[in-house]
Amino acid sequence: MAKQRESRWVKVVVACIVRPLLRLVTKPVWSGTEHVPARGGVIIAANHLSTVDPLTVAHFMYVGARRWPTFTMKDAVMRIPVVRSVAKSTGQIPIKRGSTDAIKALKEAETALTRDGASVVFYPEGTCTRDPELWPMTAKTGVARLALSTGVPVVPVAHWGEQHILPYQGKKKLSLFPPKRVEFRAGPPVDLDRFRDKPLTATVLSEATEAIMRDITALQAKIRGEEPPAVPYDMKRARVQARSERDGGTADDGPAERAAGGEDDNGKNEA
Repeated sequence: MAKQRESRWVKVVVACIVRPLLRLVTKPVWSGTEHVPARGGVIIAANHLSTVDPLTVAHFMYVGARRWPTFTMKDAVMRIPVVRSVAKSTGQIPIKRGSTDAIKALKEAETALTRDGASVVFYPEGTCTRDPELWPMTAKTGVARLALSTGVPVVPVAHWGEQHILPYQGKKKLSLFPPKRVEFRAGPPVDLDRFRDKPLTATVLSEATEAIMRDITALQAKIRGEEPPAVPYDMKRARVQARSERDGGTADDGPAERAAGGEDDNGKNEA
């Protein structure tokens, strides 16, 4: 039986505060909400543009798709007293990056999906995109592993516009007014059937992850009306090339190394 993870009255209070604020600073455009199941466990796999997009993703999920969003949140944020209380009361999942607690967080996410029937939001890239044109990057395999081990659907969600509110790269200048158009598009669940009932090898997880990211990228391409790069930006390869160039050596060129990647952000929603 599904367990209620959230305090109903805290949800109401949070929604009453956040919704009006987002309506002031964004012009939301949503499509594809019918692809988010009305009930039952579901993984929402989204691209990551800005440190403000967890709020817009939550807005899209709660108002547009009518599902309460459950995020994995970095432990540093959860240590802030008021934030910690609100996060716990709304069913969010704390995660410590690079520790055994990260595995515990994925276990809790699995419980939220299978026992509680929650809609759990993940950013498969693990950090805000470093692609120079803000396309989705290569991703970590945690979301694919969770989807294949639980059997829950993965709904791809792409969005565009939060970078005009607060860009992650370059000069980080908050721009609240005039309101910015923020567009979301959800697609049908990613077809992972060919990977099910197979051992979760590195190859299987890598290919399943690529399938998830292809769907997210295709959705963003429709929003932008542009053609995405043939090869997604790979932050690790970009760092290798940048280091090689600093040392006076050479590195293999390719579309994935269009620019050097920066340091990871704080591990928010890493899977």
